[in-house]
Amino acid sequence: MNANQLSRIRLEGFKSIAECDLPLTELNVLIGPNGAGKSNFIGFFKLIQQMLEGNLQLSIAKSGGPDSILHFGRKKTAQLHAEVYFGNNGYKFTIEPTQDNRMVFAEEYFWWRYTQADKKVGSGHFETNVESLKGRTPMYSYTVPAMRAWRVYHFHDTSELAAVKQLHALNDNAYLRPDARNLAAFLYRLRSEQPEAYERIVKTIQLVAPFFGDFRIRPNTANPEQTELEWSELGEDFPFKAHHLSDGTLRFICLAVVFLQPEALQPETIIVDEPELGLHPYAIRILASLARSASKVKQVILTTQSVALLNEFAPENLIVVDRKDHASVLRRLAPDELTEWLKEYSLGELWEKNILGGRPAR
Repeated sequence: MNANQLSRIRLEGFKSIAECDLPLTELNVLIGPNGAGKSNFIGFFKLIQQMLEGNLQLSIAKSGGPDSILHFGRKKTAQLHAEVYFGNNGYKFTIEPTQDNRMVFAEEYFWWRYTQADKKVGSGHFETNVESLKGRTPMYSYTVPAMRAWRVYHFHDTSELAAVKQLHALNDNAYLRPDARNLAAFLYRLRSEQPEAYERIVKTIQLVAPFFGDFRIRPNTANPEQTELEWSELGEDFPFKAHHLSDGTLRFICLAVVFLQPEALQPETIIVDEPELGLHPYAIRILASLARSASKVKQVILTTQSVALLNEFAPENLIVVDRKDHASVLRRLAPDELTEWLKEYSLGELWEKNILGGRPAR
């Protein structure tokens, strides 16, 4: 793992996660039943992103206040404590609820392993103060830029009103947004600046959708500052709109762009929630291959409920999420525990037989 990738995460009191101390590797695949807490784990990354944008209070208010963030509310959990580590460096904070339904930083600091020293950011503030230490401690440069570079992708909405199907600003192309709303603008940029990456994306889409020819992305005739997702069939030049794509095909296009975009544009940690939704089994195999390839240079975190997707990974990639005693329990598998089992069964079969855990249970 490189220094910009998350090596360990500790959580106490966050939503369904009462306590968690989890090592992370280059490729991490979370499995578990509905309601086990996979989405809550992913939700922590979103919370950090909002914090770094100065929107902690707004994010908490929109989610329902401190009681929706704390494990079973403030009557049971007094504070949320979090620690994230990037090799030898870490960032930690504790936030507590206030009488007026905000959350205040009880403590916020950086940490360096070799000296066991803390660099205090402050306490008593309502939005993060990490920017006040920019340039004043090397621990900032090893933690904050990496956290800013996390990206949580979620491509579930492919309805007629989905943002990815609408007109969008042509100049919104610095990075692919989490819901792919700027997919057309981003592809327009890649075709112009990174044609090799663009061609890889098109050819990969054609593996899953052989009828697909190319994207037909251009400035909108009524408003040249906007564009929308259009495409054509192989051997034809008639442009189709995004709503002519099946839900599964559109989701796979978004995923292909995430994993095949140029390395310089990819986030350091790529997080995708249930990417298999609506995909054909062959598309799932291609998706797994893309994720494995991307994890050689970037960190990848996936959640899944797909046996087919699980079968494409190794035991050391897995994180099992169970619900026990009203709390989420996250643990990594020990590969040697499964050596004998894997001689006769696939990982997916072991999951279905409840050998791995991560299955509904009373």
